[in-house]
Amino acid sequence: MPELCRFHGLTIAMYHNEHGVPHFHVIYAEHEATIEIESEQVHGWLPRRVRSLALEWCRVSRAELLDNWFRARRG
Repeated sequence: MPELCRFHGLTIAMYHNEHGVPHFHVIYAEHEATIEIESEQVHGWLPRRVRSLALEWCRVSRAELLDNWFRARRG
């Protein structure tokens, strides 16, 4: 799994072979969710604190995340 970042127990990953809207995966203990980069829509369940941290990180890192998504899609 290509990890982009780890902080406060969260692992942020992005898979090169996925399709659909640009998104990343958040793994925290036994919880996992995906977050759409542009809309910040969360699919899956994360504890409230973890969800807030992941969404704030998304806002701060949006340009880099989108760049990573499109580079990964190009291979």
